[in-house]
Amino acid sequence: MPTFQAFYVSENEDKTFSRQIIERSTDDLPAGEVLIRVKYSSLNYKDALSSSGNRGVTRNYPHTPGIDAAGIVEESNSDELSVGEQVIVTGFDLGMNTAGGFGQYIRVPAKWVVKLPRGLRLKESMIFGTAGLTAALCIDKLLQTGLTPDKGKVIVTGATGGVGTMAVMILAKLGFAVVGVTGKPEGEAFLLNLGAKEVVSREAVNDQSGKPMLKGIYAGCVDTVGGNILATILKSMQYNGVVSLCGLVQSPELPTTVFPFILRGVSMFGIDSSECDIEWRKKMWKNLAKKWKPEGIQSITRTVGLKGLDKEIRKILKGGQMGRVVVRL
Repeated sequence: MPTFQAFYVSENEDKTFSRQIIERSTDDLPAGEVLIRVKYSSLNYKDALSSSGNRGVTRNYPHTPGIDAAGIVEESNSDELSVGEQVIVTGFDLGMNTAGGFGQYIRVPAKWVVKLPRGLRLKESMIFGTAGLTAALCIDKLLQTGLTPDKGKVIVTGATGGVGTMAVMILAKLGFAVVGVTGKPEGEAFLLNLGAKEVVSREAVNDQSGKPMLKGIYAGCVDTVGGNILATILKSMQYNGVVSLCGLVQSPELPTTVFPFILRGVSMFGIDSSECDIEWRKKMWKNLAKKWKPEGIQSITRTVGLKGLDKEIRKILKGGQMGRVVVRL
């Protein structure tokens, strides 16, 4: 069986973790119906955690991270997938406890695999990656409730991160007046260039007054941060406002009351892209390939090889990443 290069994270005797590029054999990969030659992956915060020895993400080491992968089927025991087909794998257990997309080959269950939709290239699919899929799921849930651009502003927290960036671009593409939230001084120009109509600071949506309700400003929200920022936005939603929640960058805690829900009819939906229904997943990829595909996604992307990953991992762990990092294999 062929050997291939993989980004490998190992635990040292002193309980620290080291990262290196090694040669592996496809014989070392786990069982699964589909062997894929990975062409591109992408860097997500969860990948950085796995690459740092976070046991909440990855239980056993040594390990190859990478929760996203796009490539070509080389072997298949599935009637649904043929050798030579271009495919995408995101989420499930990929890159967590199953060898992931930071290796040139992966072997996975067929039920994890989505065929690359027409209108999308392999590299573009990894510019979106889990971040783009999550943003799409969040937005689709808002739209399912009847949210339309004429209802009012839609606020996106953590807007310079992966999910936030994609949410801003997709919402702007769909005609919404997007308000981006960022704590980065350089973030304002970045977000306005993506299509945001307005940019506010973290402090502006981190109310410390203790008031149970604030003026209703926003019709919708994609929240990636949780914590008191989410609590502030809940208090600031218009009547029948709707929130999609997918992250906890600030905190997993939510210091709120029932008042936004029972006085203004606010709704909040949790979004998980890792285990979401496969048909919903396929529908979102088709949207990203066609009517939801923003212009200029290449402009927010840096492309690195496996050798450039370590630097990008350190950057994302320090909160310094803006836009998307694609890994070329």
